[in-house]
Amino acid sequence: MVEQVKATQEAIDFMSYLREKHNSIMLYQSSGCCDGAVPMCYPVSDFQIGESDILISKIEGTAFYMHKAQYKYWQHTKFIIDVAEGRGATFSLDSVEERHFILKPILV
Repeated sequence: MVEQVKATQEAIDFMSYLREKHNSIMLYQSSGCCDGAVPMCYPVSDFQIGESDILISKIEGTAFYMHKAQYKYWQHTKFIIDVAEGRGATFSLDSVEERHFILKPILV
């Protein structure tokens, strides 16, 4: 595990809220188009991790994975998971909430 992602307290609280509603959750950053620009939140049982996925962090028990193709571009970048107002990505658990996860690079 690379440990290059941290989270704001608001993001940690939001993860906790989603875990209460959906039990075990995970975050996934794909390299795809469309909703691939934001971290997606899924129930652990609903998402199949594959050989092309890397565990890059665990935040308060919530695993954060990234597709290898995306990681190739971001491997030297550190990130903060935060929360923004508005609905989330279409297939993400936060899509029905009035806030959603975002990924911010940490500028060094």
